[in-house]
Amino acid sequence: MQNKLVVIRGAGEVASGAAHRLVRSGFSVAMIELPEPLVVRQKVSFAEAVFNGKCTVEDITAELAVTMSDINKLLEAGRIPIVADPSQYPLKTLRPTAVIDATMAKKNIGTTIGDAPVVIGLGPGFTAGVDVHAVVETQRGHDLGRVILHGQAEPNTGIPGNIGGYSVERVLRSPGSGTFNAVREIGDSVEKGEFVATVDDLPLYATISGVLRGLLHNSLKATPGMKVGDIDPRRRREYCFTISDKARAIAGGVLEAYLFLQRRLMMWS
Repeated sequence: MQNKLVVIRGAGEVASGAAHRLVRSGFSVAMIELPEPLVVRQKVSFAEAVFNGKCTVEDITAELAVTMSDINKLLEAGRIPIVADPSQYPLKTLRPTAVIDATMAKKNIGTTIGDAPVVIGLGPGFTAGVDVHAVVETQRGHDLGRVILHGQAEPNTGIPGNIGGYSVERVLRSPGSGTFNAVREIGDSVEKGEFVATVDDLPLYATISGVLRGLLHNSLKATPGMKVGDIDPRRRREYCFTISDKARAIAGGVLEAYLFLQRRLMMWS
């Protein structure tokens, strides 16, 4: 099992799409998250296990793991262990065949090319051949999911991808600093201007009409301008509970990059 173990840093939407594809393809996957993940796409993110102890995304289940014994038992059961530990200690003991940095931080926050025989970075902030072996493009467009073996992904534009004719408008951002609390739920249909959440005493209103595809967890701290929600103007409620086209495309790139790099290692050994 350890010969096919992949450790993924991050357990948000894109990381979870990659984990789902790898598990379906026969790999064992462990994921590392923060103690309070700022995940918005809750229903399709394995980070939910940090809050609830367990979560399932499209028939694949992840569970919170505290000890190495927990990790090994979950791997043996075909489940994904989620470790909420910023020190990322599993890398030192599990010795995975691959490490994937899917934190989507837009910069490298500690991944090195020596972390595993195969190291893959998602999106901007990584240089293939320097701090990772390969980079997968995460920007929507013609090259989404492309495997980059030399150089970097496209720089972060700060502009959300276009969905249903909306880009910046579909993202809900915190109106100030304070504790986030939603008054609506993921999957709810909302109209533009409708009251959906508060940040302390500040109200947050729907920026467009559609379906609430994502919301920050209640009681987490928000800062001004921070992404705390996502509205899908296509009004397809089922999209709130299934992996997105973007995450699937990136996951395909991750699988391709791993298989390509692993084959190259075998040829060189």
